[in-house]
Amino acid sequence: MEEIDRQIMASLARDGRMSFTDLAKETGLSVSAVHQRVRRLQKRGVVKGFTAQLDSEQIGLPLTAFVSIKPIDPAAPDDAPERLTGITAIEACHSVAGEESYILKVRVASPNALENLLQEIRAAANVATRTTVVLSTPWEGRPPPLTAQDA
Repeated sequence: MEEIDRQIMASLARDGRMSFTDLAKETGLSVSAVHQRVRRLQKRGVVKGFTAQLDSEQIGLPLTAFVSIKPIDPAAPDDAPERLTGITAIEACHSVAGEESYILKVRVASPNALENLLQEIRAAANVATRTTVVLSTPWEGRPPPLTAQDA
């Protein structure tokens, strides 16, 4: 991957709403060249999309937790991600090495809502859970290092 593409991706990771004009200024390319490169990165699947970052507290979901899951029956099919896809309180599902099979990041309105969600997860995927509640988040969503200066 070319360094100029890495610069474009790093800029978009910091500000997904950055205009092609601003990207052109940062990279020294023309606006049309930047537009072509961004479009090419999207077609290749390197840039998957542009999203808004929401304040979970302001939208009524102040409680974040990480839920580790492992199957109750180790011989059962490994289909927990498919079984849990429809549960919208699950923000992310990560396959992990170790004792658990997956770690889920969830956001809910209250401890009671978390308790209900854990029951729903257990029933839907036939898994045991272990939960860690987040007390505060000093930062998150850091983009990956894309340029030599970021590494």
